[in-house]
Amino acid sequence: MKSVRYFFEYIIIKFLFFIFSLLGYSRASNIGEKIGKLFGPLIRDNKKILHNLEECNIGNNDHDRTVIVSEMWGNYGRILAEYPFIKHFRNSNLSKYITLEGKDILDEIIREKKSVVFISAHFNNFELMALCLEKAGIDLAAIYRPLNNFFLNNTMENIRKKYICRNQIKKGKSGSREILKFIKQNFSIALMIDQRVSEGVKSNFFNRLALTTSIPAQIIKKYDLEIVPVYIERKNKIYFNMSIDKPIKFNNKSEIVDITNRLNNVIEKRILSNPSQWIWTHNRWK
Repeated sequence: MKSVRYFFEYIIIKFLFFIFSLLGYSRASNIGEKIGKLFGPLIRDNKKILHNLEECNIGNNDHDRTVIVSEMWGNYGRILAEYPFIKHFRNSNLSKYITLEGKDILDEIIREKKSVVFISAHFNNFELMALCLEKAGIDLAAIYRPLNNFFLNNTMENIRKKYICRNQIKKGKSGSREILKFIKQNFSIALMIDQRVSEGVKSNFFNRLALTTSIPAQIIKKYDLEIVPVYIERKNKIYFNMSIDKPIKFNNKSEIVDITNRLNNVIEKRILSNPSQWIWTHNRWK
């Protein structure tokens, strides 16, 4: 039954991608927002998302939190509608749509041929971050988690490898070997650290323990690399502001949990700056 459901989800998504591609970027994104707000609550229970917000002390009241959730679903819908235009972003002048803060940091990484670890979370159109980094000239390998829907996963992997980041590392044991290979070749690594993982460390996130990937901390301890946080925020519907933070240098003698706590705190501060930009459907505290 799961395969049948996955197949129908795949057909629906492919149909939507086709329709969106005909509409053009701006119109498709605007319609995607409406679709997200309309159908998002039917896919995931808003009660759980509202509970997450309340537990994290975000929003002064239920009305504030309801507005945040609605905006989040709108962003979710826009991201879906923008996938057919990833190729357009890749092949166009990104400055038309994306304002980049911290380019001097990227220039220094390139100039000094440094290998670093870029960390971020599922902020708005998160796919654009790795695309921008690679297009800026960073030698990059991005870690990804395959979708549960294996039909749709093939489509997404193709989009990511062709237009977002050529070097994709699948999470898992084989992925660990790939990470080491790329670091030895002086590549930088990019990954999201906000998803719940089956293997990781219990780290403080909004004053609650959440299983968090320990990959950045392990890389720091083994290779003594700097961490560079990246953030993207939607501005005026179809435009974005992407910021590259100053590199964080850790003592590689630090404990893995201490490093992970610090990185979670970086992500937490960004979420607090604009809560509707983060995808709250992740069950981080399960």
